[in-house]
Amino acid sequence: MKLNYEFKNNELLNLALTQSGIDAKHNNERLEFIGDRVLGLSVAAMLYDMYPTEAEGNLARRHAFLVSTDTLARVALSIELDKQLRHGHMTGGKTNHILANAMEAVLGAIFLDSGFDTACKIITDIWRDLASAEITAPKDAKTTLQEYVQKNGHGDLPVYEYDEPTGASHNPEFKVTVTALGKSATGIGASKKLASLNAAEKLLKVLEI
Repeated sequence: MKLNYEFKNNELLNLALTQSGIDAKHNNERLEFIGDRVLGLSVAAMLYDMYPTEAEGNLARRHAFLVSTDTLARVALSIELDKQLRHGHMTGGKTNHILANAMEAVLGAIFLDSGFDTACKIITDIWRDLASAEITAPKDAKTTLQEYVQKNGHGDLPVYEYDEPTGASHNPEFKVTVTALGKSATGIGASKKLASLNAAEKLLKVLEI
């Protein structure tokens, strides 16, 4: 794995690279939980320094892009994390989700191994170029859809309906239907957030935006 860090406790790294589909008890889910928080704060602090004149809304959109599943999966592939990850079946829409979770778990493992400052430095070193490449603050599909509907639908908002998750408890699948401007679209994902984004993206295509 092409990561500029040497673990003192290799068991943490091994755990971070073990997906729940392989081991339902000893896996990377708890490390993912803490890694998500370490990443979020590190990226927020980095953006605060990089864009001193930017408004909170734009910083929030940049942050959402940089900690998104797609960005995390891209980083995971860039450091060849996928070559060491122990996983079940990475197929279809779950591939990026599994890679993103593992990336967060590795960051959580670094935090536990060496503390926040070290983890923050590694995150900043990797994510700064990604943040610099985004000259304008990106908008996710839900934000784009909401702004379009507010502008063209007399101030109304899209309505999201959430079905109960299906599948195993450690690997659930969520289904969300969004309705706006008389049209509907349904999205599926490994979390409510991912399913909502998927639904919004599909409705944008239906509305030809």
